[in-house]
Amino acid sequence: MKEDFLHYVWQYKKFTFSNLTTVSGEPLTIINCGQYLQLAGPDFFNAQLVIGTQKWAGNVEIHVKSSDWYLHHHEKDSAYDSVILHVVWEHDTPIFRKDNSELPVLELKHFVSNEVLHSYQELTSQKSWIYCENQIKTVDDFVLRNWQERLFFERLERKSIPIQQLLQETENDWEAVLFYMLAKNFGLNTNGDIFLKVAKSIPFSVVRKERFEVENLEALFFGRADLLPLEVEDLYAKELKTRFDYMVQKHQLKSVVIEPVQFFKHRPDNFPTIRLAQLAMLYHKQHNLFSQIIGAKNLQEFYKLFDISVSDYWQTHYQFDKESPKKKKQFSKSFVDLLLINTIVPIQFVYAKSLGKEISEELLALFRTISPEKNNIIEKFSHFGIKSNNAFDTQSLLALKNDYCNHSKCLQCAIGIQLLKE
Repeated sequence: MKEDFLHYVWQYKKFTFSNLTTVSGEPLTIINCGQYLQLAGPDFFNAQLVIGTQKWAGNVEIHVKSSDWYLHHHEKDSAYDSVILHVVWEHDTPIFRKDNSELPVLELKHFVSNEVLHSYQELTSQKSWIYCENQIKTVDDFVLRNWQERLFFERLERKSIPIQQLLQETENDWEAVLFYMLAKNFGLNTNGDIFLKVAKSIPFSVVRKERFEVENLEALFFGRADLLPLEVEDLYAKELKTRFDYMVQKHQLKSVVIEPVQFFKHRPDNFPTIRLAQLAMLYHKQHNLFSQIIGAKNLQEFYKLFDISVSDYWQTHYQFDKESPKKKKQFSKSFVDLLLINTIVPIQFVYAKSLGKEISEELLALFRTISPEKNNIIEKFSHFGIKSNNAFDTQSLLALKNDYCNHSKCLQCAIGIQLLKE
């Protein structure tokens, strides 16, 4: 037995209401089960009930066993002084208030039907991937779509957290925050944190000043990432090293220690050298990038904004001193989609909130035009009958799997609750 199941039973009134009694034999009438706020303190607030002939208003605390009250040290927490009923599955010890009066207890196991228990056990029995894998495709489409929207915005809120932190660090310099977040996402999963450190090691005021020469930006990015080789015959590498040394002195850049970037297991177009060269060209070509991103409204405008290639040198190189066949190495649409999903839309979302603007519908519409992501989680959902047509679908399903299924939160999930009702 788990406590979240008892929360579900109480919240959705999945127990027999007639002839309720406390463990001491007093008649119990539930007028209002209270509000399930999931905050610190008791589980349900502002409940109303009658015990014997006395009407009570207050809070309800729920545990698997009565003794959990002492296990969680509620007797020492004044937030629990207003509890009027202790709801448990099994009553194993009396609980006393600070005035030594005994707290009334409802032992739920006597009032929950076998059908409710069976449905719960069926849902939460071990499966190959997720608990509801054999039933999820039967969930009403209206329920699923509404839940997906909530999941989508929950995921967007989580992606907003590092943006808010960077805004505090930069004193609300939105251009700088965009630069840092783009740099992180240019590094993908392998080099993302390293690229972020590289970007944060260069004051954005320096990027603003040096953006008029792409070689200066490349020198800064490659130098900070420790990618400028010391002993090579490559003239371009030597030129960038000279530029970097000069700008370190010019801008009084402090020395930093950043772990090495990773080339291993990357396709050449995803080499950190190419991604940093693309980032440099982006900031060389697109001035006032933040304003342009905030102003863009549809997918084609974003694709046009990122329609750039690398500098001449990197069109014939993937690494310094190793020439390769010429290739422009432009941004792929799938890479721009990743930037939209992980950086651009979260920044648009946070910026609109800072202005008190509501853009939820616009963001939903945009995500429904972005191609669906491809990964193992999305493939698994497809296998169990939940298909993804766009990035809205994939983002909501990733949130479902990572934040609910992985933590067995079936009873906090609209899908799990719907399946139990059925």
